[in-house]
Amino acid sequence: MKIICDTEMLSQVSQNVQKAVMTKTTMPILEGILFTAKKGGLKLTGYDLEIGIEKTVEAEVIEEGSVIINAKTLVDILRLIPYDRVTVESDDKLQTRIYSGEIEYVMAGMDPKEYPELPTINGEQTLEIPGNKLKSMIKNTIFSVAVSDVRVVHKGIKFEVRKGELRLVAIDSHRISIRREFINYDGSDLNFVVPAKTMGEISRMIPDDEKFVNISLGRRNIMFKIDDYTVISRLLEGEFLKYESVIPKKYNTTVRVKTKDLIECIERVSVIISEKYQAPLVMNFEEGSLKLSSATAIGTSSDKIDVSIDGENVKVGIQSKYILEALRACETDEVLISIVSNVQPVCILPAEENDSFLYIILPVKMS
Repeated sequence: MKIICDTEMLSQVSQNVQKAVMTKTTMPILEGILFTAKKGGLKLTGYDLEIGIEKTVEAEVIEEGSVIINAKTLVDILRLIPYDRVTVESDDKLQTRIYSGEIEYVMAGMDPKEYPELPTINGEQTLEIPGNKLKSMIKNTIFSVAVSDVRVVHKGIKFEVRKGELRLVAIDSHRISIRREFINYDGSDLNFVVPAKTMGEISRMIPDDEKFVNISLGRRNIMFKIDDYTVISRLLEGEFLKYESVIPKKYNTTVRVKTKDLIECIERVSVIISEKYQAPLVMNFEEGSLKLSSATAIGTSSDKIDVSIDGENVKVGIQSKYILEALRACETDEVLISIVSNVQPVCILPAEENDSFLYIILPVKMS
């Protein structure tokens, strides 16, 4: 194999493909990027048996062939080469040279025949989602994905696709995040769960424009087409929590508040709360105001802001981290905080009459 390629482009694509490469494994080939050179260009592949990333780039293919190159070494080399063009070649014994100008690296490549084959997606069920819309939906839910849960399925984001609508849902033992958008879809209902790692990489790869992300769904795997990249991931199997039963049917107290004001107030009161010094954030809704307070071994803190309250006065304890993450994801000037009682979930909804998002947080006991 021998190719000549634009250094900066190859460096950037290698960094993106490296996201699907294992860093610690007993299989060295999974620490590498597979180079496949054909007359149509150079294809780079990374695959850690859970997520695979591929992209074909323009290259002058002098000799067709393939080789696996250690990803970290490759990325470090390309990042340091100051010249516009770089040559990568390997011989029959997989001895690989990377050179440009007076710079030359020689290393042992790995046998491409040993590289695991990426799953094939038949693409019987497909949909298109505007990239900026999907990116926003991932950002607004991924923080609620379970990190440690007996149900592996909760370590991903659930897609619920209906005619004209897409809903993303993330759950852990303390909260639920739901994000809804209208999309152009007229197929059959779809339900599937994609690992959080995959969704995080998808979000980072989506450019900040309105290009569409194409999704093809298989039985156990899913494929995303993003800006000429192909991302293939396994799906998570198992019974996802029937979260609809957790959503209150009615509320006894509904509070309208400016999102920015509430975030800043929580941040001020939460200064004394940390991983070492844990305590609930006490939210006391009473007579047109919200008083926030907390007490830890460090000391006490309190603050007060004006709000609009409809319904009963109520005092509820909540973890400041969870409500802050939800509020920062809201992207609206005002929100509604709806409460049934101090022992039932606290719900955060849009102040406008729509259901584009819903954040549900379980309260904590107050001493």
